[in-house]
Amino acid sequence: MLGIFTNFAAESGPAVHVAPSEVFTIGGASITNSILYGWICAVLICVGLIWIARKVTVNPKGGIVQFIEAGTSFITNLVENAFDDKSVGRKYVPFFVTMFFFILLNNWLGLLPVVGEGFKSGDSPLLRPLTGDLNATLGIGLITMIVVYVASIREVGGIGNYIKHFFIGSPLNPLYLVIGLIEMLTDLTRALSLSLRLFLNVAIGEIVIAVFAYLGSVAAPITALPFTLLELGVGALQAYIFVILSINYLAISVNSAKAHDDLHEDDAAETIGALPQKAEA
Repeated sequence: MLGIFTNFAAESGPAVHVAPSEVFTIGGASITNSILYGWICAVLICVGLIWIARKVTVNPKGGIVQFIEAGTSFITNLVENAFDDKSVGRKYVPFFVTMFFFILLNNWLGLLPVVGEGFKSGDSPLLRPLTGDLNATLGIGLITMIVVYVASIREVGGIGNYIKHFFIGSPLNPLYLVIGLIEMLTDLTRALSLSLRLFLNVAIGEIVIAVFAYLGSVAAPITALPFTLLELGVGALQAYIFVILSINYLAISVNSAKAHDDLHEDDAAETIGALPQKAEA
């Protein structure tokens, strides 16, 4: 184990790998070290969560089962409280809970000693964290935002109603029109912002650990340990931020569309109420 840690402490300087490296190819498709480890993590996460799900009982248990139950309850409350109509939010709890644990556990599994400089394939690491690859985080961000867009359009009753929530007033007003167009443009950048935030935090954590492992030389396990523990917190925080932002993106569009519909219904009711009533015979 000491050898695995001290591999970080290269004589020529800290080993920093930002870009993924190809490990092998399948049918002409390049499989990088981050994709390979992502597959391994996905299998471990699925097997682990299925095993834990079978251990869940009415009476709370301790250990990892309680940790998963607490995380599930936490995300469930976040989703339900984000929507004006909690019944709408409950439909998307499984997706957001899955996304939270997938990102969280990938972040944590990326801190294991076997990842990075622990094992080599040529001059490159055999395994790298999935969330330390911008291609992977961009894919996660795109999938998340596609789900958000599809769910938003379905909940508000069509793409026309979805577009309406970007405009706070009549689009015939030049000011409202410009604000609405800016909001729509900002909305299209959300997948990229989610991806970059997650990637940069994980990648910077990798670099910091590698630098302090190098500075520690044979004492690399000791010098890198505080920053590895810190990254456990950063990994959890980034999973939370990714999910809470995704929840809010969906909730804002749904709540805004519902508010517009309610406002139009109130205006229509007031108009009808203001009409002169026929005199009773």
